Amino acid sequence: MSTLNPVKHIPNTLTLINLFIGCLSIVSAFEGDLLLASYLILLAAVFDYLDGFAARLLKAYSPLGKELDSLSDLVSFGVAPSVLLFHLLKDSLGISASEGFTTGHVLLAIPFIVAVFSALRLAIFNLDTQQTNSFIGLPTPANAIFIVGLVLGLNSPFGAWFEVLTSSSTAIIVMVLVLSALLVSPIPMFSLKFKSFNIKETWQQQLLIVLALITIFALGRASVAPVILLYILISVISWPFKVR
Repeated sequence: MSTLNPVKHIPNTLTLINLFIGCLSIVSAFEGDLLLASYLILLAAVFDYLDGFAARLLKAYSPLGKELDSLSDLVSFGVAPSVLLFHLLKDSLGISASEGFTTGHVLLAIPFIVAVFSALRLAIFNLDTQQTNSFIGLPTPANAIFIVGLVLGLNSPFGAWFEVLTSSSTAIIVMVLVLSALLVSPIPMFSLKFKSFNIKETWQQQLLIVLALITIFALGRASVAPVILLYILISVISWPFKVR
């Protein structure tokens, strides 16, 4: 009878909305509106959070929901940010709108390595029973939000800072490789879920929140990428102190 209860389908519906928004982000990017595409990825991340929250609240877990979540995340946080990187790399190489991969610019395939490693990361996550309260490797939404942060930074008063990175094709290619490696790295990454407010148990989350608020206040929407860098940095610094 539970399958007839429409309430139980709310998490999957939210997941599919995430997927739909991810598709719209890809379309927006290929139509030349990278800023809209970036905001759509952030909106997809909101629905990604909501579907998990709804599943926990309604106790509506299912194998179907698990598969849909991974498929949606691959589109919204794997393919869509890869398309953003594709356009950033294309601009950095000075390739005109009428040219691209099919006209011989094979370097434009490199950004989609992020999509490949995002798929691998999601598959590993589904099989790894250890990643319930924390993560091993950079979560795909965090990776996508970092890439979104580059676009938001370029469209902010601090755009010149970000242009130093995004105007260099070498820097973008190196960034693609580093982000792809982080996705499948053995580095423990903490979750932002609070199970208590014990400083010994949640110092990473509390430190990130404090530093993120300061960064947001100082940089506005240019703060998105730096906040993700702070998340990665705190995780890396605390790695040696993890109990093994």
